[in-house]
Amino acid sequence: MCEWQKQIQAMIGEIDICIKKKNDQALSLSYLSDKFGYSEFHISRKFKELSGMQFRDYLRYRKLAFALKELRDTDKSILDIAIEYGFSSHEAFTRAFKAAYGSTPREYRKNPGPVTLRTIIKPFDCYLLETGVYDMKKSSEDVKVYFVTIPAHKFLHIKNYESVGYYDFWQKQSLIPGQDCETICGLLDSIRGKLDDVGGSETDSGSGQIMAFMNDPAGRICSWGIPLAECYGVRLPASYCKSVPSQMLLMDVPEGEYIVFEHGPFDFEKENNTVEEKMEAAMKAFDYTGSGYCLDTTPGRLFYFYHDCKRFWKYVRPVRRV
Repeated sequence: MCEWQKQIQAMIGEIDICIKKKNDQALSLSYLSDKFGYSEFHISRKFKELSGMQFRDYLRYRKLAFALKELRDTDKSILDIAIEYGFSSHEAFTRAFKAAYGSTPREYRKNPGPVTLRTIIKPFDCYLLETGVYDMKKSSEDVKVYFVTIPAHKFLHIKNYESVGYYDFWQKQSLIPGQDCETICGLLDSIRGKLDDVGGSETDSGSGQIMAFMNDPAGRICSWGIPLAECYGVRLPASYCKSVPSQMLLMDVPEGEYIVFEHGPFDFEKENNTVEEKMEAAMKAFDYTGSGYCLDTTPGRLFYFYHDCKRFWKYVRPVRRV
């Protein structure tokens, strides 16, 4: 099963590449069958088994997600967008779009509020599925430590007082209507102007979506004795004033100083555990003496956590001058 999770993940990546390149001829079970060496029937069955939906339905939703961003971010005509993403007419695109998002393309363009996009399926997500094989390969990258001042911004998020870690967070959120991983990530992906968005895939920090920990008296006591609530969300400009999904919270984060512990790119399957141990050791061993700072445990301060193996692993902790 683990091998098929990897294969389906590779196919999903290929689908997004083909959509971005407008390569409709490659978006078929026949193409995937030739590329990966399995029969169309076998791919279709495994795709449904691991993703929970038919290949053709997933493909339609992903095309609509790309098309929605074109409506949101460009001045292209609706007809041009419809044709680019494989719809036969303006009417066909409008019907599919309204069925998926509850409004027509024209209505959405006039008022581009948050909607739940079909995010990239992650059948081989080691955090969510607790699968994968790791060895203790030594990374060549050390942990960099530095102080930064982060300007005022807003943080749109959901919060859990009881969870411990990414996997447990989403397990607990899945029990709350409208706060499961797919819904929340889909809503966040539809929001324009995220501060950390560099065009990465959904559910990683390259798309602007990040984990955070909030100093909160109601939170669970962490290993260093601070009550923290786990959060998941996006950083937005301080001027952001658009609609907020009903199941999410929007908080103002004033300008503040932080200490950053950063590790460079790494091999997720082989080095994830090793890098995590390095980061924990670096944070535990850091001596604030002489730095002019100490860790800030004031209620409401945020710890940001970026996990994107192609770019970095980064903890951003709030500090104050002493």
